[in-house]
Amino acid sequence: MTAFLLRRAGQSAVVLAGVSVLVFALVHLVPGDPIRLALGTRFDQETYDALQARSGLDEPLVEQFLGWAGGALSGDLGVSFRSGETVTSLIAERLPATLTLAFASIVVALAIAVPLGTLSALHPRSLVDRVATVLSQIGISVPEFWMAIVLILVFAGTLGWLPSGGYVPLAEDPLGWLERLVMPAVVTGVVSGSVITRFVRSSVLEALGADHVRTAQAKGLRGRHVFTWHVLRNALLPLVTVTGVQLAYLLSGVVVVEIVFSWPGLGQLALQAVQARDYPVLQGAILLFAVIFVLINLVVDMLYTAIDPRIRR
Repeated sequence: MTAFLLRRAGQSAVVLAGVSVLVFALVHLVPGDPIRLALGTRFDQETYDALQARSGLDEPLVEQFLGWAGGALSGDLGVSFRSGETVTSLIAERLPATLTLAFASIVVALAIAVPLGTLSALHPRSLVDRVATVLSQIGISVPEFWMAIVLILVFAGTLGWLPSGGYVPLAEDPLGWLERLVMPAVVTGVVSGSVITRFVRSSVLEALGADHVRTAQAKGLRGRHVFTWHVLRNALLPLVTVTGVQLAYLLSGVVVVEIVFSWPGLGQLALQAVQARDYPVLQGAILLFAVIFVLINLVVDMLYTAIDPRIRR
């Protein structure tokens, strides 16, 4: 396990180095002058030159990248052109909202996908299977913004049960935190759950047709015992994979849902950075997204070995 972790750490470092180079290059190819956007319409050349020098944009791109990469290794992602705050503090400010929405959404997704996909696989070509297929297709096809607007109109506008948007920290107001979390978590959870449902159905069907499952059934073992120890455990590997991908996607920010519900997450921060050509914030946010994907892939690989010890060999 130690050798595996060291090997994966080395691979992750190479991936992150490549991502940092690619992100820096692409960000600087975005048209627009961040200094002009930061200063507005009225400024003199002296002010422009001073801000450009303070931001380091007057240096060659290679020197800018080396300076940014060196700072990133020590946790310094630079300073926002627009607000003057450090990128680290801006990300830390948005991170709790993103974590809250991502983990709540994945709980909703699994609560939908595991029972629905399992029932669909246990009764193939039945009414349950067809209903599950139709529901998952609807969940994938319906745009997130439309579903979000419908929920706001029904539960915030018509019924008045929930606030229409915003975010309140858990420590300040637990009830307000929960009320504002319900609708965005349901929207993103339904979409992710619809994707995961199909994987659960196919993996359970594949496990049900395996030789060792038929052997266990032929021995006269109880159906619940066969399902728990022979079907479900083998079906967990694809489920863990797709759940990890969906969680990484949610942690990277669901921009549309965040905008509709005024949710102050990382996705909205990255969008604002693009609009303002705020290079340090955008580079820091994308680098964080890459780190999230790398870490979740590592956790998924470790869960593989716990679920199926044969993988360790």
